[in-house]
Amino acid sequence: MTITYEWRGAFEDEALDVLHADGFGPPVRPGGWRARVERHSLGWVCARTDGVLVGFVNVAWDGGSHAFVLDTVVARGHRSRGIGAGLVGAAVEGARAAGCAWLHVDFEAGLGPFYFEACGFRETAAGLIAL
Repeated sequence: MTITYEWRGAFEDEALDVLHADGFGPPVRPGGWRARVERHSLGWVCARTDGVLVGFVNVAWDGGSHAFVLDTVVARGHRSRGIGAGLVGAAVEGARAAGCAWLHVDFEAGLGPFYFEACGFRETAAGLIAL
């Protein structure tokens, strides 16, 4: 199985809706993804096998030196194959090429090994307000 990664790759909203629901649970909520990422994001990475979208990560930014990893998702049937780390690696390269100095991520505690060990993030102090 060959996986391809594409920075700012083309995708259909419906395919990302299905992938997002597979990764984060139903319901499938039409996201209007394409318009949203084109308006608000530095970029995104699509992972495909045989033309099928099997992974996605969004890279939002502040318009300057800080970028943010959001919505990293890999289809359930394709997990534990390094696809998530490949997505984040491509996001790192895209943000670096755009001149960003920092790439941030926040995540649930159970994902620490993925982000720290597989992707190379380091732990920092951060804060969050639930709105």
